[in-house]
Amino acid sequence: MSEQVTVHGEVDSGFGPVADAFRRNFEQHGEIGAAVAVYAGDRPVVDLWAGYRDRKRRLVWERDTMAPVWSSTKGMAAFVVASAVSRGLLDYEAAVAKYWPEFAAHGKESITVRQLLDHQAGLAALDRPVRLPEMADLDGLATLLAEQKPLWRPGTRQGYHPITAGLYQGELIRRVDPAHRTLGRVFAEDFAGPLGLDFYIGLPEEISLDRVAVLSATEGLDVLKYERDLPLRIGAQLYAKRGLSFRALNSPQVGAPARATRREFLEVESPAAGGVGTARSLARVYGAAAADTGELPIDSDLLQRLAAADTAQDVPADDLVLLTRSRYHLGFRKSCGSFRFGADARAYGTTGYGGSFGFADPATGLGFGYTMNRLGMAVLDDARARNLRQALRRCL
Repeated sequence: MSEQVTVHGEVDSGFGPVADAFRRNFEQHGEIGAAVAVYAGDRPVVDLWAGYRDRKRRLVWERDTMAPVWSSTKGMAAFVVASAVSRGLLDYEAAVAKYWPEFAAHGKESITVRQLLDHQAGLAALDRPVRLPEMADLDGLATLLAEQKPLWRPGTRQGYHPITAGLYQGELIRRVDPAHRTLGRVFAEDFAGPLGLDFYIGLPEEISLDRVAVLSATEGLDVLKYERDLPLRIGAQLYAKRGLSFRALNSPQVGAPARATRREFLEVESPAAGGVGTARSLARVYGAAAADTGELPIDSDLLQRLAAADTAQDVPADDLVLLTRSRYHLGFRKSCGSFRFGADARAYGTTGYGGSFGFADPATGLGFGYTMNRLGMAVLDDARARNLRQALRRCL
């Protein structure tokens, strides 16, 4: 029998099904600690949290508990890139080498900013091991990134760039920002500060780790009990320690996912996988984007472009790294195949390893955010996040 969970927070009238689904995730899907939030523009309509932020120490998940969200960070990074485009500092269709001349090495001179954002650049893995200290040396890292050879002909296929995507985007932002700010600093100053977010790409020293949930890998019998969508082909590569999926997921080498709650990992800016924050913050940003509240440093025309119903179909949907069908649009995921979210095809967002998820739903003006600390094993569509967004759809 599952331990009785106490759900904290508030839900507006009409959104009760989301609270019911949130509770069932604890009762039926092995949730340890989690939070879910939904914003209608700048107004919270769902703000819930429950469980333990640290199961071993029996520390409860609190209102301001943050969690490492892995690739849900990519959405925040994509908004930073969009803000640079809004300011005329970048053009999605321009070559990356226009802004970063050294990037042109080894046949990369024609790769566009859009192709880089949409995982078409062939730069999903690096040729040599790179560890956290090297990621913090931005000048040295830029040289290494520029020298990387594409793993396929850019623009012809797509393959998810789990960690490298953020490193390339971070250097691009550093090159074009007038003050040469890092991507994490741009997010902190232009997004997190004005919107009052608890979300960081590069955790400041003054933020206590006691606020950050401790992650837990799903192992043993819990795999059979809670996981229904195991990525068997990726699992085989990870077991054999070979193949493109294995290389991409281990490049750079940042350590075991369950060990993400440690200072040396979270303090390094990793704009594709190193963010830490609250579900409320994810929902707040996506709500502002979905409803175009005017709070983001992104103009309305560009927000409409992010919400385009049809993404570029210039490459096959088969993902060379995730080994499933997926679609990307200017740094965000779009609904594709069995992975559907939002009211219609205009919705966009990003998922994170283990199950976290944030998305904007322009059709309804809603922003959604979900964070947790039991690391699920689905490639894209964790059952817990799916339960929540399906419940949200029933509320509309």
